[in-house]
Amino acid sequence: MAEPTRIVIADDQGRVRMGYRLILDAQPDMQVVGEAVDGADALRLVHRHRPDLVIADIRMPPPDGLELTQILTGPEFGAAVRVIVVTTFEVDEYVHAALRNGASGFLLKRSGPTLLIEAVRAAMSGDTLISPQVTVRLLEQLRGPAVRRGSAVPLTRREEEVASLVARGLSNGDIAAELFISTGTVKTHVASIQRKVGAANRVGIAAWAWESGQVQRSS
Repeated sequence: MAEPTRIVIADDQGRVRMGYRLILDAQPDMQVVGEAVDGADALRLVHRHRPDLVIADIRMPPPDGLELTQILTGPEFGAAVRVIVVTTFEVDEYVHAALRNGASGFLLKRSGPTLLIEAVRAAMSGDTLISPQVTVRLLEQLRGPAVRRGSAVPLTRREEEVASLVARGLSNGDIAAELFISTGTVKTHVASIQRKVGAANRVGIAAWAWESGQVQRSS
């Protein structure tokens, strides 16, 4: 079996760190190797344990999550450490700054355990996962009339349904429940959609769906 993903959790709230550890250590492919109370502590733990991934809170004593991301994805570490940024606050500037600084994911703390696990696995596979609540709001701004539904990419009817639900921010489990299909089938459809529309990840699918008119703007 492959070695588990080694994770450091950096958050100044003990209950948050404990919650994340319980979720992540319960996964057979993940192992929490350290908990940091601030950015400086996180850097010490990274040097000591050489983890694969750091989960970093934006608002913690310096360096904060955004600064820590920039350091860990910079030349000193050679992009060997992936970072998922977490926050309580839905601030679009945080998302842009986190992704500019090299983050491999952006989650709201209320996203739940399933999305946290998906974000870690996505980051380790080279993908980027952003909390659906944030994704939908950002992508609605992209929607334009230039591309008409069904005119650019030949998706099946089921793939159109899945793409629309991805753009609405639903997880694979939520989509499976909505369409009465298995989670594995949803993953297959998502992979097919990514290939057809040339999307690198779920965010790319959602952007395509909004821009093409696959999803109507929420009122």
